[in-house]
Amino acid sequence: MPIRNTTVRWGAVAQTFHWVIVALVITQFVLANEYNHLPLGLAKLAVIAKHKSVGLTIFALAVLRLLWRVMNPTPALPNTLKPYERVLANVTHFGLYAIILVMPITGWIMSSARSFPVSWFNLVQLPDLTKPNRPLYEAMHTTHDVLAWTLVAVATLHVLAALKHHFVLKDDTLRRMLPFTRTR
Repeated sequence: MPIRNTTVRWGAVAQTFHWVIVALVITQFVLANEYNHLPLGLAKLAVIAKHKSVGLTIFALAVLRLLWRVMNPTPALPNTLKPYERVLANVTHFGLYAIILVMPITGWIMSSARSFPVSWFNLVQLPDLTKPNRPLYEAMHTTHDVLAWTLVAVATLHVLAALKHHFVLKDDTLRRMLPFTRTR
């Protein structure tokens, strides 16, 4: 499999970015569920710190993925798509990128507004993005939650579309993002 994208298939680098980000996003939901069920204490703070670190990792990988995408051809959408499906595919992809870039920023602002430190796996301490501000914290907390559920909805639409292409339309749309598969 080529490293770079072609006009018909995503390359190894784009596929790696995609699947690592997917795994990390799932990890984020598991961590959020875990800390929501823990009592206040060191265990909860440790899980929240890990959640922040994974969020920062997703942000960095998303930025790198976008840079890689700009520097490589993008496989064309199937010719069989109707015009509204092309628009929906583009809006969905844009939405996924926007959410995975904005969510970590809202989390960072939320932490800063409550004077909670943000570090990347205790290796790098990040600066606060704002001074303590309870109303800003509340707004960012709500925004972060809404974005999380929006991500679930948009990602579900994305997965359902990929499965429709694979099982109903029987085209290569899913296969071209799967490692170790061949396209027709």
